[in-house]
Amino acid sequence: MRPRESGASRRLSRWIPAVAAPIVIGLGVVLVPLSANAAVDLPDLSPAELLEFAGTSDVEALSGTVEQTSELGLPELSGLTGAMGAPNAAGGGGAEASASDLDDLVSLATGSHTARVYVDGSNARLQVLDRLAERNVYLGDAEAWIYDSAERAATHLTVDTAALDALKADAESHGDEARRQLEAELGEPMPTPEEVLDEALARLDETTEVTVGTDARVAGREVYELVLTPRDTATLVGEVAVAIDGATGVALGASITARGSDEPAFRVAFTDISFDAPDPSVFAFTPPEGTAVTEQAVPIPTVAELEQWKAEAGSHPSGERMPQPIVHGDGWSTVVELPMSAAGRGAEASAMLETFTEAVEGGRILSTSLVTVLFTADGRVLAGAVTPDRLLDVAADGR
Repeated sequence: MRPRESGASRRLSRWIPAVAAPIVIGLGVVLVPLSANAAVDLPDLSPAELLEFAGTSDVEALSGTVEQTSELGLPELSGLTGAMGAPNAAGGGGAEASASDLDDLVSLATGSHTARVYVDGSNARLQVLDRLAERNVYLGDAEAWIYDSAERAATHLTVDTAALDALKADAESHGDEARRQLEAELGEPMPTPEEVLDEALARLDETTEVTVGTDARVAGREVYELVLTPRDTATLVGEVAVAIDGATGVALGASITARGSDEPAFRVAFTDISFDAPDPSVFAFTPPEGTAVTEQAVPIPTVAELEQWKAEAGSHPSGERMPQPIVHGDGWSTVVELPMSAAGRGAEASAMLETFTEAVEGGRILSTSLVTVLFTADGRVLAGAVTPDRLLDVAADGR
């Protein structure tokens, strides 16, 4: 069995990705294999009923240990940091910083990680346990702290709550207006949540087989297993399995297995969990003496500004802003294309590419069990959870 999202779990999904990139964290570590247990016999649910059960979970507080492991079948990458670690021509530390970042990325893609998670209403904390150090993210109503004990550095993010409340109210007003307009155009009320779920499942079924697997245990709790099996033969994904707590609907674990493999390439799960409210002290943070603190205010735009940015997104002359990715296809075989100029490709990067990619007609390819990346000779990068042939076809035809 493996996990999925709901209630407090959905709240985590909103903030963990946002903080994972800056501090390069891998949520959790080795997922304990979910083994079927004859003693587990939860009430039978259909896939639609299980999804609805998970989606309506009302858990607001939890704490526990999460473990994650990745076995993506990457080529040997240990030589990359050596190539990046040499001093640059100017004698600066840029190369050393790049090597450190690369170490973190390689670790995230190939290693195992353990974290503690705490949630209570709007308060949340992610504590990533490193060797002889830890990284923490603290979130509250109007502020957040990101702290790295090894670097003795902290970033303090603050939010103008009045501006945020105004944005929410303005967005809700626009939402109500859009709802009334759509109902007038349709000549009938908006669909109910149940109808939306039915429609989503119908569309999902076109690309994915959705089934309920074998009941099992995760973190000592009885769980359902929701299994998603792609129908698309162009994807590398063979199966996604999610373990959903049988009592609360909270996702307790998840795994992704590559097509043709028996073992997951990525897995993450709680190894212990409590739904009691954590002690308030775990959400309090005061920078230790000697910590370098960076203060950063998070700008809150208005709805009008957001709409203006959206309208102007494609009107800037080339080179004024970050090139936007191009998305080819949809579903499991979606391919994302980014101009190489957005990723950068100097002599150092080119040397690295040759280290861990193989030559193909029209460029070089990095292949893993779940993701393929194509670096084309004409300066593009294409990536997706797809076969090399799919990437090469998209690169050639733009479809």
